Parts: sequence; structure tokens; C-alpha cells
Amino acid sequence: LQYGIVLDAGSSHTAMFIYKWPADKENDTGVVSEHGMCDVEGPGISSYSSNPPAAGTSLEHCLNQALRDVPKEKHVSTPLYLGATAGMRLLNIADPQVSDAVLRAVAATLKTYPFDFRGAKILSGEEEGVFGWVTANYLLENFIKRGWLGEWIQPQKKTLGAMDFGGASTQITFETRDMIENPRNEVMLKLYGQAYKVYTHSFLCYGRDQVLKRLISKLLQAETYQETVSHPCWPMGYNKSLLLSSIYDSPCTEKERPSLTLNATVTLVGTGNGNLCTLHVSKLFDFTNCSFSRCSFDGVFQPEVSGNFIAFSAFFYTVDFIQTVMGRPVHLPSDLKDAADTICATSWSELLQKAPKLEKRLPDYCAVNTFVYLLTTKGYSFNNHSFPNIAFQKKVGETSIGWALGYMLNLTNMIPAEKPSSHKSMLYNYWVILILLFVVTTLTSLVTAVCLLRHSKSSII
Repeated sequence: LQYGIVLDAGSSHTAMFIYKWPADKENDTGVVSEHGMCDVEGPGISSYSSNPPAAGTSLEHCLNQALRDVPKEKHVSTPLYLGATAGMRLLNIADPQVSDAVLRAVAATLKTYPFDFRGAKILSGEEEGVFGWVTANYLLENFIKRGWLGEWIQPQKKTLGAMDFGGASTQITFETRDMIENPRNEVMLKLYGQAYKVYTHSFLCYGRDQVLKRLISKLLQAETYQETVSHPCWPMGYNKSLLLSSIYDSPCTEKERPSLTLNATVTLVGTGNGNLCTLHVSKLFDFTNCSFSRCSFDGVFQPEVSGNFIAFSAFFYTVDFIQTVMGRPVHLPSDLKDAADTICATSWSELLQKAPKLEKRLPDYCAVNTFVYLLTTKGYSFNNHSFPNIAFQKKVGETSIGWALGYMLNLTNMIPAEKPSSHKSMLYNYWVILILLFVVTTLTSLVTAVCLLRHSKSSII
């Protein structure tokens, strides 16, 4: 087996994925699988802006696990990558020198391990979207698959669109036949001899954590930064005091930063009002300006959604909460809306009773569900016909869906542009020889059996 390691340095946390595949089948599809994973304790690496060396140190626990999970004789040949996403993109906007210092500190730690370290970089939003799309379709064998004779088969099914919802950004990526009016949203890929025209867009500041910050900023604005402010998306019976600096420490909210001193404290009191929550969350989007024939929001071009989609990361956790904790199905947009209203109307004590292990995230499910409803319906324009085509999933088989696998497949050249043929002919010839041997052996056995039967009959006579 061969191994590869990817560190997904997200805005809220870092996850390490270890992949494995048979060494003699490097270009096969569907053979790369997840060998192990590890969640790094603590926040994402972008949170270490005031102490960059600690960003590197935070990864050591998971890297030590990789030393155990990957056989020692394979360490030197195992590629190791770190890709940072929207949290580091935001830090790079706020202070490029600090983001460079964090990446250098992380790289310095990774270089001390015996793996084949191949770089730490910040992914663009478009890369994050496209690699997530590649991962999902690779795992589902939508690009190419092996037939039982060892031949390569181009599946007659369409690719799936991919929707990712992280801590600081959200991505939508799908194959389209429509004209892509903005060249920045178009990616042409050639995989296994097949050309794909893909639409992709990444919305920075529309990840879960940044949405919640921006929402609080809007609420504070609406009530002119009073000491106590109602929060319609928080449940009744829940309140919390926050430093203003914790809301305005991001490029996503800095334009709304008040002239007040940021070490002031404000108390937010939950009122559990679904309609009011929807009103405030909708203010996070701009549905008015569009210089193209059609837009999603914020003036961003988007062709009509078509085909099946897979929605992962926080999309999965949001819908999973509705289904498992609230016990409600999600088939149509109205199911998402009704579930959001129900969560918003549920008191803090009731929510705690339902899901005590989720206490840290519980207050925000009303807002996040409302956001997902507005994003998918008003933003991406999914309707009663297209919404049922979205599968909310965390994994395909035992492998997590996300950009990490697609990123490694790309950097290790494991998805060739041309359709592989060398394995095909060799494997095909082996199968032909085996089948011929089987036929000859079977016929020989039958002839021998008939001869023995005739011989035994003649002996009896």
C-alpha cells in the first residue's frame, strides 16, 4: 500500500486525513480510501495570529498519530500536504505578514516529521469548491469505473454538484451546459479523457461562524448598541454577554464596526422568534443587484442548478440535527423552513433536554437552519422540484467528503487527463487467458467424466 496525508486547516479547526491505495494500481479509480483521521484539538491555525509558533505545535498530536498509523517503512515515501481555507484567507486579507508567519510556523513543524512534506498553502475559494466536487464524484465513481473484465468504463450517469459549508465560507460547484457568463466562475477539467465544464463560486464570510458574527453585528446595529439586545434566533431562556471585540475581529464585520470602545460588553437575550430571525438573517444577503442574466446573491452570476447534488460539512450537520434530534424529515424546502421555525420556538431548557452533548452549538441551530433555508432556496434557487435532488451526506462509504482527497489526487497526479489504457489491456489479457483455461478445464473434465461413465457401463455388461 501507498499512503498520503492531507491536513485540512479550516477556519474553526484542523482535521488530518490519511489515505491509502494499492501501490500497483496508482491510476485506478475508487481504490483510494480513508485509512484514518484525526481532529486537531483547539481552534483553526488562523486563530494563532498573535502566537504563530503555537499553530505548528497544535498539529503535533495528530502528526504523532500519523507516525503510528502509517507503517514506518512508508514514512519517507508518504506525501504530506497542508491546505488552509477561508480562515486563513480572511487572515491574509487582514494582515498578509501575519498569515505568512502562521504558514511558516506550520511548515516548520511539518518538516520535522519523516514524511515527504510537499508544502503548506492557502487554497483559493474556487480550488476548495472544485476539489470538493472532484472528491465526491471520484468516490461515487462518476468519472470512470472498472468493469469486471478489467476494462475502463465511462459511466452513463451525470456528475453530482457539490455544496460545502465551512466555518468562514460556503461553496457551490456543479457541471453545467449553460453559458457561464463570468469567466471567474468557469473551470474546465479533463479527467480520464472526459472534458467537464464546471461552474464554481465560493462565498467568503458566508461560512457558519462568520454568518453568526455578521448576524449579531446586524442585531447590535438595529438596537443601536445598547447594553442589552434581543436575539430572535436564540432560544427563550438563553442569554450571553459578549465583548464587542469578539464580534468585530473579522474582515467580515469590520465595515460595521461601531465607534464605541471594543472592550465594552453587550448582553444578548434570546427571544426565539422565527419570523424575526428570518427577517434579520435575510439581511445578510443582497438579492437586488445583478449585472448578469441571473444571479444567486451579492451580484454573483449562477446558472440554473441542475442534476443531483451532495451537500456536506455543516450542511450535513444542520440537516442531521433536524432529522435525529428534532425527529423531522427533510424532503422539501418547506420541511427546512418548518424545522427552523420549530427549533426557533423551542426553549433553551427543552433543547438542552433533547441534545445535552451539543450544548456548545445548540443556541445557534435556529439561525443556521434559517440561513441554510434562505441560502438554498432564495440564494441558489432550489425549489420543490430540484431540492429533493440534494443528498445531505458526511461520507461516501468510509471516506469523508471534502476538498482534501481531491486536492491530494490532483497534486499526486492520480487522476490522469487521458483515459488510462495500460492496465486495461494487461488485465483484459489475463482475464481472457483465465476464462479460456476455465473453459478448457471444464470441457476436459466433462469429456473425462463421459469416458469414465461409458467405460464403467461396458465393464458391467
